[in-house]
Amino acid sequence: MTVRDSVLKTLTENKGSYISGEELSKTLNVSRTTVWNAIKALREAGYPIESSTNKGYMMPPDRWEITEDSLRLSLPPKYRNNQIHIYDTLDSTNIRAKQLALENAPHGTIVMAKQQTAGRGRLGRSFFSPREGIYLSIIVKPDFDLTRSVLVTSAAAVAVTESIEAVCGIDAGIKWVNDVYADGKKVCGILTEGITDFETGQIESLVIGIGVNTSVKDFPNELLEIVGAVEGDYPKPVLAASIISRTLDLMENIECRDFITSYKEKSLVIGRNVKVFKGVYKSRPEEELESRPAKVLDIDDNGCLVVLYTDGTRESLSSGEISVRL
Repeated sequence: MTVRDSVLKTLTENKGSYISGEELSKTLNVSRTTVWNAIKALREAGYPIESSTNKGYMMPPDRWEITEDSLRLSLPPKYRNNQIHIYDTLDSTNIRAKQLALENAPHGTIVMAKQQTAGRGRLGRSFFSPREGIYLSIIVKPDFDLTRSVLVTSAAAVAVTESIEAVCGIDAGIKWVNDVYADGKKVCGILTEGITDFETGQIESLVIGIGVNTSVKDFPNELLEIVGAVEGDYPKPVLAASIISRTLDLMENIECRDFITSYKEKSLVIGRNVKVFKGVYKSRPEEELESRPAKVLDIDDNGCLVVLYTDGTRESLSSGEISVRL
């Protein structure tokens, strides 16, 4: 076990209590400088370790708490000065982010909430958002047009799955176009919304909303059959920071479409038989719209779903819904 891991183990086992650098040094049989370097490395990795003169170091009792300081520490240096707005409760982080975007908030502005009272999914559906989840929105100033919006959502889905796997050690996959699954259940939804200049027709800002379930303890029973959570003893600020930084990284080179390969590899629907629904619905497409059976052949370079219908026709879907039992 490395010194870094030993320091982390000791602090974690003594959550809420200060341990002096001298005590850590003696316990681990290393120098005070080595202990300090280990603490520095852990903080840079996002662990919110507190320090106090004459007391030492302490891992807070709740490593899940996301604060502005813990989030900044967890972000790569190039994003640590981004505007960050964290609220206890919001109706929707996307709504607040759109308000900030209209007030000329810069590219990369981050909005987070500990809970949402009116979280939203695609097509106006509600997104249940109790405490303990990760609810965030990122403002993006794009240099591309609205036809690339599917790419934005696809890129964000890749960022989420890669972050869950890297930080939490949990395999994750993508159900086209905006749902992330783990262990056969939905653990994340993504909603991309645009703000358009009505005079030019160009997109002024995009808001990427991402909601990750980290617990299902407060979820109603009717949702537990399909909804899961990314559970485990990992630092929540590290997961949030990874999602944010990976998403922003992908936005910088979205026209290159390099992430499409990862999107296809993580797809849960390629090769599967599905039902395709088109049109507007209020809650459940299966109950409100007619469906067409199809087989998913591929995901193209624009993030569209390529399907083959039973009558032999093909179509590339840039919008709509599909149903498949995962």
